[in-house]
Amino acid sequence: MPMIVRSLQFLIAIALLVITTPGFAQPAAKWPDRPVKLIVPVGAGGAADTLARNLSNGFQQFANGQPLVVENRPGAGGTLAAAQVALEKPDGYVLLLAEIGANAAAHALQSKLSYDPERAFTPIIHVANLPTVVLMRPTLPYKTLGDLIAAAKQQPGKFNYASAGIGNWTHLFMAYLNSRAGVEMVNVPYRSGAEMTTSLLRGDTDVAAVTVSTSMPFIKEGKVRAVAGFPAKQIPELADTPPATQSIPGFSIDLWHGIVAPAGMDPALVSRINTIFNKVLEVPAVSAAISQSQAAAVVGGSAKQFDDLLKVEQKRWPELIKSAGIKLD
Repeated sequence: MPMIVRSLQFLIAIALLVITTPGFAQPAAKWPDRPVKLIVPVGAGGAADTLARNLSNGFQQFANGQPLVVENRPGAGGTLAAAQVALEKPDGYVLLLAEIGANAAAHALQSKLSYDPERAFTPIIHVANLPTVVLMRPTLPYKTLGDLIAAAKQQPGKFNYASAGIGNWTHLFMAYLNSRAGVEMVNVPYRSGAEMTTSLLRGDTDVAAVTVSTSMPFIKEGKVRAVAGFPAKQIPELADTPPATQSIPGFSIDLWHGIVAPAGMDPALVSRINTIFNKVLEVPAVSAAISQSQAAAVVGGSAKQFDDLLKVEQKRWPELIKSAGIKLD
């Protein structure tokens, strides 16, 4: 056998040995070796921000002692943060807290969106579902969502709703409710969920879609009135508040949050990060903070399961947005 052929075969054998040995997967196994950023597409103080910080509290013990640094980048319905993360290297050091606005609805709202939600990210894990509720300022005389809808039909444009920004889930949920109920309540956008809730407490706005965890203290104090839950099932923490589907047949929405990374991530690294976050969600203190303090359902699971959810939502929301006539540009 010619020397050059034997040399080539030897080099190929060495290359295959390197690829198939555990040491080749070392970069993924050693992740992380520096702090990891989790970008939150809304301002500080809201439910999504709290969820991210709950995750950060359990991260370090499973991540080689490295912290999960939460960084808020609100604006443009979450698309500013998503666009920035989409441009990062898929090395696991910049992650995005994914949600409906930026990751499932944005491409139906903005014709000049700088990223494609369906291709710009690598799904990592479905973290949790946060139950949401329609809140009303207590000075309004209506006791139920049905009462409010009836009044809004008689007086188009009189009532408004607060949101945490154009394209944010708080806007989309109420705009969809508008469409399904056949009313014309006006959107009043704020910069964050905290500012949105404050506007309702001050009486500057009439109603808003708010997470149960954020609203419970104000509901108990009588500062706001909970008139309907968005999920189809009864919210346990609000036994006296019926689902919105009782006033609008077939109407229900779940608010999900997960973690994604820039597109093109090595599957071994995806598995490593997914495993770490699943362990974080199993930490009793973290699980309790999410399921009890935030009244949320912890999900977890594989990256594939979250990818499947995203595919469904990325089809669902554009259809809903089109039917509701919602536009940003």
